Amino acid sequence: MAKIRIGIVGYGNLGRGVEAAIRQNEDMELVAVFSRRDPSTVKIKTENVPVYLVEDAKNYKDQIDVMILCGGSATDLPEQVPHFAQWFNTIDSFDTHAKIPEFFDSVDTVAEQNGTVSIISVGWDPGLFSLNRLLGEVVLPVGTTYTFWGDGLSQGHSDAVRRIEGVKGGVQYTLPIKEAVDRVRSGENPELSTREKHARECFVVVEEGADKAKIEKEIIEMPNYFSDYDTTVNFISEEELQQNHAGMPHGGFVIRSGESGEGDKQIMEFSLKLQSNPMFTSSVLVAYARAAHKLRAKGDKGAKTVFDIPYGLLSPKTPAELRKELL
Repeated sequence: MAKIRIGIVGYGNLGRGVEAAIRQNEDMELVAVFSRRDPSTVKIKTENVPVYLVEDAKNYKDQIDVMILCGGSATDLPEQVPHFAQWFNTIDSFDTHAKIPEFFDSVDTVAEQNGTVSIISVGWDPGLFSLNRLLGEVVLPVGTTYTFWGDGLSQGHSDAVRRIEGVKGGVQYTLPIKEAVDRVRSGENPELSTREKHARECFVVVEEGADKAKIEKEIIEMPNYFSDYDTTVNFISEEELQQNHAGMPHGGFVIRSGESGEGDKQIMEFSLKLQSNPMFTSSVLVAYARAAHKLRAKGDKGAKTVFDIPYGLLSPKTPAELRKELL
């Protein structure tokens, strides 16, 4: 069988993760990496695979089955995904939950017109967590769904900390509050505020002479990021930041607490504990690239989400093999 030919747009943490994940899937091969940087400065790990400028990607339409877009959700993906859907089946990890409906519509219009398949908002949340929220609702229609994140490093919140004047470096961790988790797991079905579910902890390196008290106050009172949470700010050295906070761990869990038909309490839970957020997300993207290729081969087109993809399409195994080995 011919291998699924994959292209990567963007070679940051996520792009490098996609490259690594492709090597674990024997039915796939990396054809090219596309970057906004000078291709001569981008060194990838896969031998004999070229790096091109992003604007040249459309010239390789006939050489790539699925393009995996590894840009950021704030500015990159809203522009890139509809653009690339003109020529390629695409996978992306757009994760701004509130904007997913309008993002879907913009991609769907292009993909429908050009006969491509674009699976949007792929990852673990949105993505795998979304599927488990759905599964909990349909199996236990009388109940409540809770999503907890962490312990994990939040890249967006860390960036917000680093933008503060006087901050030289820093990271922020999201921490689920154990008391809240225990109440949910007990079947209590509590109503929990944002502050009751998660706390935030920051580790910050400041510029010489910076006002630590001012920086701490600015972090704690920052709207949309920290003001709704109990936030702890720790000032550390640059060496400690590099030594203890260079990784990108994350994870969390989705819990559905509900009742079955006779009023029996039931708990469903799905959890992840990730040493590297981008490396795991990359593995999810690659699995859904296989599904996009299969859908297009059957004549499907348009934008899709994880809700539209049968699990069997994610696997390299045949339906007969899946029935025999996993059912």
